[in-house]
Amino acid sequence: MEPMKIHRFIGAFDLSKKSFQIRDKEVVNQIKNVLRIKEGEIVELCDGKSISVMAEIVKIDGNGIGVLIKSIEENKNKTENSISLFCAILKKENFELVVQKATECGVTKIIPIITARTIKTGLNVERLQKIAKEASEQCGRITIPEILEPIDFEKALELAKGNFNILFDASGDLLSVTKNESKNIDIFIGPEGGWREEEIAKVKSLGFIITSLGPLVLRGETAAIVATYLVSNLC
Repeated sequence: MEPMKIHRFIGAFDLSKKSFQIRDKEVVNQIKNVLRIKEGEIVELCDGKSISVMAEIVKIDGNGIGVLIKSIEENKNKTENSISLFCAILKKENFELVVQKATECGVTKIIPIITARTIKTGLNVERLQKIAKEASEQCGRITIPEILEPIDFEKALELAKGNFNILFDASGDLLSVTKNESKNIDIFIGPEGGWREEEIAKVKSLGFIITSLGPLVLRGETAAIVATYLVSNLC
């Protein structure tokens, strides 16, 4: 018999208490009405920062869901480095896909950027945060990546100062990054139309590594996902 699936929920839970009541309407609805979890069943609760616990559902009523913490879980999925993805804003569904998959790859922060060739400039950051939360719950993370408001390219470069910076562009050599001393790694992905020459020249002057994902032309969302996965595992 296969082990029963343990459902994971990330929220503003006070996990310092042995027992407490969940009142978050979204989580309550998920447990009661969507997943139909019953009293006596075990769920995993995460505070979105560093703590994860196994808790028993002890009471379900109109006031919320009462839980009893059974054990504190070790965070086995924590990544060694802090990885920030600076990604040019793409079409709505494409950027949402980037957020979902980059979260699964272990990214720490996602920063939408407006470059010279960026066409779309608006994003629903609240929706992106929800997508990141759901992806974190699904893939086994106990933390949720931070999603920043869109910033322009120059501000992105300011934010990246002092970190280990990698910009992906077809003009660079094939990716061959090895372990580095910096714990803060930044990945830069351009828009559908690519980077302008002056943007490439600017980052070169700042010491960025310019690298390629191969000879084929990848869509922006594909490049962002592949680059995040590779850097997460190589650096």
